[in-house]
Order: sequence, then C-alpha cells, then structure tokens
Amino acid sequence: MSDATQEIRMQVMWNRLISVVEEQALTLLRTAFSTSVREAGDLSAGMFDPQGRMLAQAVTGTPGHVNTMAEAVLYFMAEIPRGEMYPGDTYVTNDPWKGTGHLHDITMVSPSFLGGELVGFFACTAHVVDVGGRGFGADGKSVYEEGIQIPIMKFAERGEVNKDLVRILRANVREPNQVVGDFYSLAACNDVGHNRLVDMMREIDLASLDTLGEFIFSRTRAAAMERIRALPKGEWCNEMVIDGYDTPVRLAASVRISDDVVNVDFSGTDPMSRWGINVPVIYTKAYASYALKCVVAPDIPNNWASLELFTVSSPTNILNAKRPAPVSLRHVIGHMVPDLVLGALAKALPGRIQAEGAAALWNIHISARPSEGREGRHAEILMFNSGGTGARPELDGLSATAFPSGVMTMPIEATEHTGPVVIWRKELRPDSGGAGKYRGGLGQSIEIGAAPGHEFDFSAMFDRVDHPARGRDGGADGAPGSVMLDDGTKLRPKGWQHVPAGRHLILHLPGGGGYGRPQERDAQARADDISKGYVTEDGR
Repeated sequence: MSDATQEIRMQVMWNRLISVVEEQALTLLRTAFSTSVREAGDLSAGMFDPQGRMLAQAVTGTPGHVNTMAEAVLYFMAEIPRGEMYPGDTYVTNDPWKGTGHLHDITMVSPSFLGGELVGFFACTAHVVDVGGRGFGADGKSVYEEGIQIPIMKFAERGEVNKDLVRILRANVREPNQVVGDFYSLAACNDVGHNRLVDMMREIDLASLDTLGEFIFSRTRAAAMERIRALPKGEWCNEMVIDGYDTPVRLAASVRISDDVVNVDFSGTDPMSRWGINVPVIYTKAYASYALKCVVAPDIPNNWASLELFTVSSPTNILNAKRPAPVSLRHVIGHMVPDLVLGALAKALPGRIQAEGAAALWNIHISARPSEGREGRHAEILMFNSGGTGARPELDGLSATAFPSGVMTMPIEATEHTGPVVIWRKELRPDSGGAGKYRGGLGQSIEIGAAPGHEFDFSAMFDRVDHPARGRDGGADGAPGSVMLDDGTKLRPKGWQHVPAGRHLILHLPGGGGYGRPQERDAQARADDISKGYVTEDGR
C-alpha cells in the first residue's frame, strides 16, 4: 500500500471514529430522562485509547464536560486496575475533583474489548436533575451538604447492574425515576459506542487502534504546534471582578506563550469562598483550554494531542478549590474563565478578540409544590437560559446564546411539561447589548409563575447583576441583569428563595459588551436595530 493510500485510509477511519462517538452522543440525547440533557444537550461523549488518551469527541457537548472528561478517564484507570476490568463493565462517579467539578454531573466510563483485548474506553457525562442534599444551589457550606457523593466504582460488572447502588440513589434523590433513568441512559450510550467500534474494527480487520491513534495524535499535534509557533511570545495579564455570592470576586489570569506550550496561571485570584461557587481546577482547566483553542486552533480537532499543549497552574483559590469546598455552582465562575483568558489574549492579539459576554448561564432550579391545603404536583425543574455574547471584531454579538457552554435553550413547552410552572414571557431584552461599532448580543426577559394552586422555591444562580460584561476597544458595557418579583420586590442573584402563589418571577438577563466606538457603527445597522426592536429610540 502506498503512503498516499495509507494516508487516505487512516483519514477515512478517523472519520468513522468520529461517526461512532456522534452516534454515542445521539443515543444519550434520545434516551435521557432529564430535559437538561434531552433538550439542552448538557452532555459529552468520547472515545479513548487504552492509555486513557482522548481520540475523538462528539460535536454535541459542552467544553466543561468534554475537557474534564478527557482528564477524568485517567482517574478511573488509576482506581480500577486493569485486572479488574471485564467486558460488560461500566464505571461511574460524580466526584467533583475527579469528574466535572460538581456532584450534579455523572460521568460513566466503559472499557471496550475486542477478542478479549482492551482496545479503548468510551466515556460520557451528563447533568442530572437532582443529587439530594440542599439541591442545586450556592447555599452549601461544604460538598457534604450538596448531595450524595459517588466515588469511582462499578455501575455494572460483566453486564450486571449494581442494584445496591441503584437503591442508595433512589433513597437519596428527590426525582428517583429521572435520575436512575439517566444513569441507564449514560450506560446505554457507552454500549452503543462500543458496539459500533467493534463493528468498524471487524469490518476493516483492525486488531487495535494503536496505528490510528498515532495518526490522529501526530497530525493534530503538528497542526496545533504550527499555530502556537506563529503566536507572539511573552506574557499578558487580565483581571475581572464579578458578583460572587455576598461580596464581589476578583479573578486574575496571566497567559504565557512559549514555542511549544501556552500556560495560563491564575495567581492573584481571590481565595476560596465559604459558599458553593468554588471551582475545582479540573473545570477551570477545561474552560481555560477552550478559550485558548478558540483563538489558537479553532479548526483543529479537540483530542489529547491538542489539549496537551495548553496547561494551567494556580495556587489554592476560588479557581482551584480544594476538597471539601462547596462547589455546586462551579459553572457560574467557571464560565467566566474564557472571558478572563480572552482578555489577556486581547493584549497579545489586538483587534482579534471579542468583547466580554454574559458568560455564565442563568440556570434556574425550581422546586414546585402545591400551596398549603391544596392538592397538586411536586416537581424539580431545571431551566437553562442565556444572556448575550460579546460583540466580535467584525460582527455583532449573538443574542440569547450560551457562550462558552454551548448548551441549547430548552423549549418552553418542555419546561412546562416537566412540572407545574407557566412561562408567561420569554423575549429578547431591548437595549441590553452594549453599543459599539459592533453591538453586543441581547439578553432575555423571562417571566415565570407557578401553575394555579401551586407555589415554588427557586435556586438563583445568576451573575453580571452588579458587574456587567465589559466592552472592548471603545465599546460600551452590556446591560446588567436583575432578579425581581412582578410587584417590584428585588431578589438576590444567588441562593434559594421563595415565590408565593400568585406572584411571578421576573428575570432580566445581561447583555454582551460592544466592540469599537459606537460613533463608528454603520447607519444602516443602527436603523436595522431600531426596526427590529433590538434598540429603542431612547437607547440608540
């Protein structure tokens, strides 16, 4: 076989491998019980070689899940010896420091055998609606309060599910059918990946993935190294102040670019919080790597070889929280990490980096129940909402778009079907995008009420209320967010709170910062903004 033919054959097999993990992810999307997975795509799926190095990931999935999962598989391999791995096994954990940063994400890893030989691993991650404890919120004082902790262990051995683990789960969560159903969905998606991989390997008479893996890693590394070597060399710093829980939090990052690696150091960031907004470094690293890759190598596959070129260092602080710190809302600060890193890169690469955006999802966890003396449904409801992204050097920001997480917005109908709530309003928020030559993306205005005869508590997980997204290169800041009842009562942006029967919760989501001086905006673009209602006459 000629070198050219071998090159084509390897590329075809690489594409087949990507198809395998795409089907793996679609299986989870189609079988998941939780709307956060089924409707929003809050998941990841990927395939790893026998050394635990990520070969391929599904397009569907958040950077926080994908990039933490890339490291988590190594923890599974360290805990479960090779001699105790068998065909039909599936392993599980929600350890925040060995998984994806908080207890609500379940990571499952399954070894893949062909002819009795270990040829790789499949892994997947998804957010479940409840893990017990205080529920999904920032009010915990330690990880022990935040829910059930599952150490790395076997969910199934040789195809037999660990029924004791299932019984313990059912006794500790508020929505046992949803949670246990999602556990089985996660295991099933790994099974589908394994079956498709074995079919592929048998079809092309492949005994191992060693040669294919070397092809993938060598091409990826060479392409990524070429991009890094073309960057300016040096160190650039950035700081950001965000809302925090009860006091503002200062985040700091320095990006050092050398010939063969890009390092981000988070020295100078505020200490750990006593509230559940701390971030395990595995999650911080996931989003720092994502920010770097968006700029340095956006079109290069995301696998072990490309991720290895991005490193993170940090003393103990809120972005490198140590056990047993409360970490339930690690995403609120973790989602700020890309804007923090991009702000440093903007000094190295002027004119190429977008403005800051809303960043953190405005997740809301609702615990609905009948009003006193009434009959009705009890339900735990999770809803994902997004503000606006920052404007780009040559384009407006995206409205109501989840950057950096990339999750999709749940349809109102799916949310209302989950429990006794009514979404009375969900619309773009005029004048929320920062002005500039290119306008920041708009946030949303959302109005939520309980169904007749019900009331609800909710966990607020919001930021950018006191510290809006900053514009870049002369662009204006985005509008800050706000949380209130329909009678004007202001509510806190974080923590569990109550909405009485008959009252509505009003959320105004933040907008993205603008890029460039507003005076330079094209007159037609300004007129279009007004005609579409994005900007009012007073807000122009």
